[in-house]
Amino acid sequence: MKEVGKIWMNGKLVPFKDAKVHVLTHALHYSTSIFEGIRCYNTRDGPAIFRLPEHIDRFFRSAQLYSMKMRFSKKAITEAIIKTVKTGGFKESYIRPLAYYGYGTMGLTPSPNKVDVAIACWKWKMGESKAGKFSGAKCKISSWIKIDSRSQPTHAKAASNYANAVLARMEAVENGYDEAIMLNSYGKVVEGSAENIFIVKDGVIQTPPLSAGGLGGITRDSVIQIVEENGEFVMECDLERDDLYLADEIFMTGTAAEIKSITQVDKVKIGTGKMGRTTKALQKSFTDVVMARDERFLPWLTFI
Repeated sequence: MKEVGKIWMNGKLVPFKDAKVHVLTHALHYSTSIFEGIRCYNTRDGPAIFRLPEHIDRFFRSAQLYSMKMRFSKKAITEAIIKTVKTGGFKESYIRPLAYYGYGTMGLTPSPNKVDVAIACWKWKMGESKAGKFSGAKCKISSWIKIDSRSQPTHAKAASNYANAVLARMEAVENGYDEAIMLNSYGKVVEGSAENIFIVKDGVIQTPPLSAGGLGGITRDSVIQIVEENGEFVMECDLERDDLYLADEIFMTGTAAEIKSITQVDKVKIGTGKMGRTTKALQKSFTDVVMARDERFLPWLTFI
């Protein structure tokens, strides 16, 4: 990673290389941190952050679920994100706000420690999200079960939840796949390791309900609204492993992934084995939205 620009830490912009924490920081030992992943796009009208208020709202909901007393208001964090992006000077960037229990006391109870907040951004590169953007990605149904709300708050975008996702992703990659698909303890489809999942069957777009245990993705919500605005609908319903194998199309959504096609699950070819018509159309629609070419969704963009 190139150390360009500065990182906002607790109200101050510090040089990239100096943005450090103590080795006894509570979050480093106990995963007591929450975060967001946000995109800034280089639109025809200049750089714009996609759905910033919604990301801020989720950031604060995650903090609430972990009893974090934020030292900064939503307005302050919003302004800090914009300031950090401007300082980086990137036309397109990935933005990472992070709140975590900091250095102080050690032990399972983090409340004596202050909640620190940092915001970093870096030049956007497609990287591991490339699989599925131009040709279909291959997915493995993970042997790791998706954690549910009986264990941890699944509606929080928390670092601890992603330990589960990392295991699934590593297993998939080590077995020659691009991505994992996770099931819950009842055998229902939940999501990918870091993306929500949709299938298309007989022209109907379906996705698991959030009650299955997935994160309320901003891109997931965007796709549903785009589909509905175009006069169609998305059915939220429990999906079985069989539904994946029998789908005409499968696609995943996420801030990094945007919309990516899945053309193989385990050893089963999905549909024609190529990116489907619905997935391709949604990719174009979503690109039009984030690049400010669809006036209906301009309120989703914060121009900087």
